Formats: sequence, C-alpha cells, structure tokens
Amino acid sequence: MSTILKEYKKAIKIQYEIEKKGKHFDYLESPSRGKLRDFCWLIFENNPTQDDLNVFRNLFSLDFDHTKKNKFKEQKDKFRPIETFFKGETDPVNIDAINMAAILVDFEPRPFKKFHDKYRTEEGKQIENSEKKVISIFKWRKRYKAIERNFRQMIALF
Repeated sequence: MSTILKEYKKAIKIQYEIEKKGKHFDYLESPSRGKLRDFCWLIFENNPTQDDLNVFRNLFSLDFDHTKKNKFKEQKDKFRPIETFFKGETDPVNIDAINMAAILVDFEPRPFKKFHDKYRTEEGKQIENSEKKVISIFKWRKRYKAIERNFRQMIALF
C-alpha cells in the first residue's frame, strides 16, 4: 500500500475522532451500517459536490436520486468496511469506501486523487525548499571561505 494512501486513511481517521464528538454524534459515536447509511443519505440530500456524487456512483453502482431512497436503503452492506474502519477493526482497501468515509466525516481534500495531488505538491515544495537550503548552505560556505581567506591575508600584513 502506498504511503500516500496510508496518510489519507490516517487523516480520515483523525477527522473521524473529531467529528464523532461533534454535531453528528448520533451517527458517528457508535457507527453501524444503518446509521452510516442514513447519515450518508442526509449528506447527499444537501447539495453534494460532483466529486462526492462520483464516489456515490462508484461505491453503490447507482446515481444519487432523491426519489430512490428505498433502493438506496438496500445498500446497507456497502457501509460495512466503513463501519469497521471507524471502529478500528479493519483497514479498508476499496478506495470508494475510503472516499465515502472521507465524505461522512467531511475530510478535505477528497477524494483520494485530490489528496494525492496535494500531497505530491507539498512533497515537491519540501524537496524544493530542501534544495534551496542546500544551495544556501553552499553559498554561505563560499562566502565564509572568502572571508576567511581575506582575514588571513589581513593578518599576514601585520
């Protein structure tokens, strides 16, 4: 498993620990498949993003439709990996389930692709900053050596 995916899951889990004490306590404190399913429906009823709708479609193999609540209620088993992930019992491998967990705890950036891209960008900035520090150190060493050389020349004059 990639390091970035591990970091994504870890960040979602941290967000879960925060959110389960918040306003959605009833759904998240003691998660069950039924509670998570109901909470998911509540979230998607309130103007989901296109990315969230894509995750919904990928996980449930159906488009979100306000008129299809009964069909959605049949999807309770799809929440099992999310329930066990939140409880710390398993480590899910299905990226759509992981992304749905991110939606349920309102973790950003999501889905994983956005997190991955941001992580890579941040990693690139760190490398760039490290390179700048190394270059700065080399410049400082050159200056120091020049100052040291000039100092020795001055001392030799006395």
